[in-house]
Amino acid sequence: MSLLAVAAAQERLLSKAEPLAGSESVALHAADGRVLADDLAARLTQPPFDASAMDGYALRSSDAAEIGCELTVIGTSSAGHAFSGTVGQGETVRIFTGAPVPSGADVVLIQEDAERLDGNRIRNTFVPIAGRHIRPRGQDFAEGEVVLKCGTQLDFSRLTVAAAMNHATLPVYRRPLVAIIATGDELVTPGSQPGMAQIVASNTYGISALARTAGAEILDLGIVPDDKQQITAAIERAREAGVDVIVTLGGASVGDHDLVQSTLVEAGMQLDFWRIAMRPGKPLMVGSLGDMHVLGLPGNPVSTLVCGLLFLEPLLRKLSHLPPARREATALAAATLPANDQRQDYLRARLSRDAEGNLLAESYGKQDSSMMKIFAHSDCLIVRPPHAPELPAGLPCPILLLRPETLSTDR
Repeated sequence: MSLLAVAAAQERLLSKAEPLAGSESVALHAADGRVLADDLAARLTQPPFDASAMDGYALRSSDAAEIGCELTVIGTSSAGHAFSGTVGQGETVRIFTGAPVPSGADVVLIQEDAERLDGNRIRNTFVPIAGRHIRPRGQDFAEGEVVLKCGTQLDFSRLTVAAAMNHATLPVYRRPLVAIIATGDELVTPGSQPGMAQIVASNTYGISALARTAGAEILDLGIVPDDKQQITAAIERAREAGVDVIVTLGGASVGDHDLVQSTLVEAGMQLDFWRIAMRPGKPLMVGSLGDMHVLGLPGNPVSTLVCGLLFLEPLLRKLSHLPPARREATALAAATLPANDQRQDYLRARLSRDAEGNLLAESYGKQDSSMMKIFAHSDCLIVRPPHAPELPAGLPCPILLLRPETLSTDR
């Protein structure tokens, strides 16, 4: 099987994925980042009454048509405590921000424009215009108005308006459930003491974090030895749990000790493709097992994470009703980049800015796919297309942001 181009592989993967249809109701405090599964309409009108926008005095504008008019203060209206009477000619009500404007008043004279007199009276030092400093009933939204549309991803501002609309729970699409199976006789859990020929398993934690950010829930099936029976048992646990995606870590190739692909095929997986024209990450496996998507990621940590960014993240975001992540950008090469071969390269790099403010990408000298430290210190991946010629320093090159906020770096 020839190597498949990255873009073609991504298209084939995503063309077979559909956003999940199931939904659930969650409490407001648990809805951050979730996607609405229905339109959300207001259950009340906001504000529910004409409200004061300032501290001051509610009065009839005709009673303050010129500077120096004197009015009698007949009561107070504060937030949660409305004045129940009516403002008549020559009268005013002391009012505070957010309080209901009493009947009869059509303007709020701010307190800085009022001179307090003896005998519970005031004198205006400014001529107010009718309607000034009053928030009319329904200015924000009206009962029954659809404020948030189906498909909206909820965040701090949208949760605030949902709460103001008097919703305690929200209808959201269910999250895709991802089963993660790490394979390898050499793996031990973090915190263990590795024996001879053993290493600490790390890939699960990075892939889990990436998947959660893309809207998924995780079923960690732990470390499974290179044994067909135990791999089959892990696959059955994933099937019984009704997961949407199975992600295997390591063993996706076809070497003597790479048993994942053959075991999945024996379990009924339809293999779509594997072996991608990319570096790192060539031995990526994509298939389906019934309704479940299957991604077999390579075992080298950097290869795992690069493939996760390029394939797992977009798959999960589509299943989660989320738009693609905004990772693509352009920077100037900080140093000359050599010509490339037939595989698309993803070079770990740091970002900085030159004196003119241009974004610069500088690749690390060593790019071995087992080296996690420089990945942790990297801001982006420089993308080198297949057969790309040498790129001189100072020319633009495409990058993938590892942390989108680094686009504004001033380093």
